[in-house]
Amino acid sequence: MPEGDTVWNTAQALHRELTGQRLTASDFRVPTLATVDLAGWTVAGSASRGKHLLLRLTGPDGTRLTLHSHLRMDGAWRTYRPGAAWTAGPAHLVRVALHTDLTVAVGYHLHDLALVPTGQEQALIGHLGPDLLGPDWDPAEAVRRLGAHPDATIAEALLDQSNLAGIGNLYKCEVLYLRGIWPWTPVREVPDLTATVVLAQRLLAANRGRWVQSTTGSLRRSETTHVYGRRGRPCRRCGTLVSKAEQGERVTYWCPTCQPGSTG
Repeated sequence: MPEGDTVWNTAQALHRELTGQRLTASDFRVPTLATVDLAGWTVAGSASRGKHLLLRLTGPDGTRLTLHSHLRMDGAWRTYRPGAAWTAGPAHLVRVALHTDLTVAVGYHLHDLALVPTGQEQALIGHLGPDLLGPDWDPAEAVRRLGAHPDATIAEALLDQSNLAGIGNLYKCEVLYLRGIWPWTPVREVPDLTATVVLAQRLLAANRGRWVQSTTGSLRRSETTHVYGRRGRPCRRCGTLVSKAEQGERVTYWCPTCQPGSTG
């Protein structure tokens, strides 16, 4: 599942492959953009904001537009050499293809795909909290926003992108495990919110620039997480079997011994 570091990596990959190149063709496969033709436009850069991806373009007349996309659970961007097969997914999942003389960037199963004036990006991302991987990262502001919802469970509050932008389900579970916090703890009862958000930022930053996400320090497939995806397997710290339960619209993994609390 794409989280903030994955989106950051994707934005950097697109930036390297496309920045400065002129589009020779565009193929949008969503109804709202089906008639858009970006041939002749130049890619000015690519950036991420939390889980949102912003591909910035400059037109022949100097007009600036931003192609906004959200990866959600299953979206992805891939780049290919012209003429190469698009191998990352079936054709019916392609939402956009951007062609240059050197590269074809293909967006699969993208969500919230929109083309807006670059000066109006805030209309799409202005609601987001501090970006854990952005220049605006501010732990004090993140704590303030979390504290504004004292009765929310800490697990759901960490996933609320208006509090802080970039945490997904994996990092939610892993941060709470490492801090010894029961996921259903109300925000008002979390003993050190600052330490919690600082740890979250450290974990995402540690994985920035690589595609394998690890919170344990190991990059071996079976050793990358403490509790996430490990239901019924022994806790790496105490040996208790890891639990899993639905929480809100997502699932939560936790260790009942290391993160004590009432039944979720």
